[in-house]
Amino acid sequence: MTDQNTPATSQYAVLPEPVRLEDTIASVETEAAPDPYMGRDTETEFMLRNAG
Repeated sequence: MTDQNTPATSQYAVLPEPVRLEDTIASVETEAAPDPYMGRDTETEFMLRNAG
């Protein structure tokens, strides 16, 4: 909670330290996510299930 007697602008008078760009980039190699459709053509399957 903030003190009711202090103006709101005094809360933002001091900014936090800047974040270096090097600290924001992932340095760990990532793996590709698996295909959620497992190679199937879901639109064709939908059409065949709902045709006629």
